[in-house]
Amino acid sequence: MRARGAKVTDVAILVVAADDGVMPQTREAISHIKAANVPIVVAINKMDKEDAQPDRVKSQLSEEGLQPVDWGGKTEMVQVSARTGEGIDQLIETVLLEAELRDLKANKQRRAQGVVIESALDKGRGAVATVLVQNGTLRVGDVVVVGGAYGKIRALVDDKGKQVKKAGPSIPVEIMGLSDVPSAGDALMVVSDERVAREAAAKRATRRKDVAIAATSGPRISLESFMSTPADGGNKTLNLILKADGQGAVEALRSRVEGLSNAEVDIRVIYAGVGAITPNDVNLASASNAVLIGFNIRPDETVKRLAENEQVDLRFYSVIYDVENDLKKALIGMLAPKFREIILGRAEVREVFKVSKVGTIAGCYVQSGKLTRNAKVRILRDSAVVFESELESLRRFKDDVREVAENFECGVQIARFSDLKNGDVIEAFTSELVAPEPVPA
Repeated sequence: MRARGAKVTDVAILVVAADDGVMPQTREAISHIKAANVPIVVAINKMDKEDAQPDRVKSQLSEEGLQPVDWGGKTEMVQVSARTGEGIDQLIETVLLEAELRDLKANKQRRAQGVVIESALDKGRGAVATVLVQNGTLRVGDVVVVGGAYGKIRALVDDKGKQVKKAGPSIPVEIMGLSDVPSAGDALMVVSDERVAREAAAKRATRRKDVAIAATSGPRISLESFMSTPADGGNKTLNLILKADGQGAVEALRSRVEGLSNAEVDIRVIYAGVGAITPNDVNLASASNAVLIGFNIRPDETVKRLAENEQVDLRFYSVIYDVENDLKKALIGMLAPKFREIILGRAEVREVFKVSKVGTIAGCYVQSGKLTRNAKVRILRDSAVVFESELESLRRFKDDVREVAENFECGVQIARFSDLKNGDVIEAFTSELVAPEPVPA
């Protein structure tokens, strides 16, 4: 939703609570706005509260690259209170000034154009879509094409739930009367009659299928292919998303990788955060064509599947110098991985037993893939890597076995590691040699 909103807006208003300050979701919103390359106006909210600290908020936003105008920067920041209405008029004036400076205009007299923000299939009303009108005026009775759907608008409902007869530029409305549920982000266009609408919708649906097929087979940015991709104009830009197990690691990583930028290639960290890689991180990487780097953390199955579907280049490291070396090689088109990691399976620790003269035995449930005897393993706790080792023993009941398949229970012992806890994940993996790919001339 944040990525979609940032792409369709002309001026983004970033709301930050004066008592809470910059939160992880604020940083995520900033990264989406920067990726969409739209101007930002900051509304510092909750100024009516006693513990409001606007200067602390400004300081935190400065660290994110948003320098306040009154501190010599370029970002307008307005102190407001949604409860009392304080500063709202000034916020509106600031947004209008920003629009005037950028010559943002719309024509109310033309046929409406807009974009779908959200859509759903309602049992009583059929296909409904929330649309932001960007140009022209949308009226009840207009014939519209929305993505692969079309129809004659039966009703318009505003943001207060009241039915209206028309909606002008920058007005969000819910529309009813479509033949099908459109996708979020689809463009809306008013046409002359239903025959034209039907034909246009059919063409769009066909084009969308072709684009989907091309997207699955088309090139995606990766460290190996970066130098072979053509620049859009001027210098090449390599977008990165960094996730690590601690704030210190994030800061060190960011400092190292941004320092590798040169006259021909600009390395841009569009988002850096602490904790496990989430589907939001993958979606941001997909939207901005970025490489996603995890430091001392591993993704879960949902994230891995999403990254595969979106063809996002996921990379994992445990040594900062390895990140630096791979990026240096990528910048000269010489990166060719010698080994590719293959995940054999994942198992969750359900119970831990301390056995005298033997050590720590973990009762596990294999969630996916399989565990094989003597396989390399890493121990994950809250998605962070806490240890890497090998399987010392693998048992089913009292018998030693070579492997245990998915959905079966087993007992395992990890070499040189006894601090297992309930809920830990054991990830078994192996590596295979990959022939280097020739660098395009």
